[in-house]
Amino acid sequence: MMGRRHSQFKKMLIGYDGSAPSDKATESGLALAQSLDAKVLLFAVARPPEPATMVEVDAMIDNAREHFGEQFKKIIQRARDIGVELTTDIAVGHPVEQIVHRAETDHVDLIVLGLRGKSRFEKMLVGSTAEKVLRYAHCPVMVVR
Repeated sequence: MMGRRHSQFKKMLIGYDGSAPSDKATESGLALAQSLDAKVLLFAVARPPEPATMVEVDAMIDNAREHFGEQFKKIIQRARDIGVELTTDIAVGHPVEQIVHRAETDHVDLIVLGLRGKSRFEKMLVGSTAEKVLRYAHCPVMVVR
């Protein structure tokens, strides 16, 4: 009996920051979602100044919506073209915390992230967002080079 393919990855979160690596991750994530018939949340995180007031956070979300608006439109269209159900959202805060928290609250099965190019020295000092998400996420994480 040929039915819909059942996959353990029904819901994916793609971390998006507008960089070339996150564009690559988005493309890979959408292709994977298409083949697995998975839903996708495209999730961008804007970092606030420390410490931020509520007014600043609200203003940042508006700015981020504007900033990511055009890019989101293209990605929404791309998802539509290949038949992937996509929602977008923006949060303000620390990217690692926000991504890990959202993946948990939304019961995400897979997080997809791009790998930012950093020097080896910087990596040793800071550890990339991808590396930290890998460490704290409750679900598998796919890092796209």
